[in-house]
Amino acid sequence: MTSAGATTADNVTFDKVQEAAALLKGAVIETPCLPAPRLSQLTGADVFVKYENMQVTGAFKERGALVKLSSLTADEKKRGVIAVSAGNHAQGVAYHAGRLGIPATIVMPVLTPFVKISATRNHGAEVILAGNTLAEAKEEADRLAEQNNLVWVHPYDDAHVIHGQGTIGIEMLAQQPDLDVLVVPIGGGGLIAGIATAAKALKPSVEVIGVETTLYPGMWGAFYGKDVRCEGATIAEGIAVRDIGVLTTEVVKKVVDDILLVSESSIERAINAYLTLQRTIAEGAGAAGLAALLTEPERFAGKRVGLVLCGGNIDPRLLSKIVVRELARDGKLVSIRIDTPDRPGVLGEIATVIGDMQGNVVDVEHHRLFLNVPAKGATLDVTFEAFDRPHGERIVAALRERAFVVRYLEIGERMD
Repeated sequence: MTSAGATTADNVTFDKVQEAAALLKGAVIETPCLPAPRLSQLTGADVFVKYENMQVTGAFKERGALVKLSSLTADEKKRGVIAVSAGNHAQGVAYHAGRLGIPATIVMPVLTPFVKISATRNHGAEVILAGNTLAEAKEEADRLAEQNNLVWVHPYDDAHVIHGQGTIGIEMLAQQPDLDVLVVPIGGGGLIAGIATAAKALKPSVEVIGVETTLYPGMWGAFYGKDVRCEGATIAEGIAVRDIGVLTTEVVKKVVDDILLVSESSIERAINAYLTLQRTIAEGAGAAGLAALLTEPERFAGKRVGLVLCGGNIDPRLLSKIVVRELARDGKLVSIRIDTPDRPGVLGEIATVIGDMQGNVVDVEHHRLFLNVPAKGATLDVTFEAFDRPHGERIVAALRERAFVVRYLEIGERMD
């Protein structure tokens, strides 16, 4: 996949970001950057959130896509564009290509969730499903681009795209001039390259810190000269990039101060915090910045920190799973296994103990026929809600005081 944009970091400039901002005015939403007191209380930093999940397509990718599309010649627009994406870039290109009357072909892996395929088609693009991975989808896109003489719209390694993403930095410092640090998720590097270029020009003292998942530390490895491996199933698929940009890497090395790595569990916790504390939806990539604050709170303590919530396109089923997992981690959803005699009234006795102590039973599984259960016994798997971890522990202690044998289960664990 090649780019028609600039090929050296010297061609990525603040003047071009300003031009992009003028171009985007009225065509994309100038999203708010607002204080988040509850996230500040959670992290120890003074947190402000830039809500790019409010864009029409739910993510920041519209900015760079529109700047790139607007740069095309009349002939290129007539020929049409092509992109490879399994998510936000696809929708950004499709949406603005449709607005501008430019034919758009988006090649997506066969395993792309239907909701994303449908959303991209609804914006007017021709969607072609090919291959099980982005790399395999790109092979088909390369063939189509050559066959039909289409123009590539790269998701990150293109100066026009970088300049478009950089407009977020201009807006953040206009809305919150006193920010000390900007924390930006990194996939291929286009977002942070643009934001850092703008932010450092406007306020040289501001820190710009990137965030990657530990499973895909490509830019971290390039930044620090380390050999890394990028692989694995991550909840932050939007930043799960094996091949970071050549141009973006050059820019990042010039203008970014540091890159942090965050775990999958910290990203889950951040997604849940955005939902429960801010009443907003963040996809895995969008929550990566907050995950960094949760991972290294001492690094940001007392500082005015701007977080880029870069996207909110998360599968509702995955979101519900994360909420349940976080309730379990916090001790507010407790799953236990109880060995009991197989006699009438035992289940009622257990439910009464839990209810009298203000616990709420949400699920019960009763096992008496499995061979690893005594012939005169039974086993109950009980899941109940508690106010907090100490409350749940008191309920378990009360059951044990009544001679029940109780052990904790992981949420979702079942009989062997």
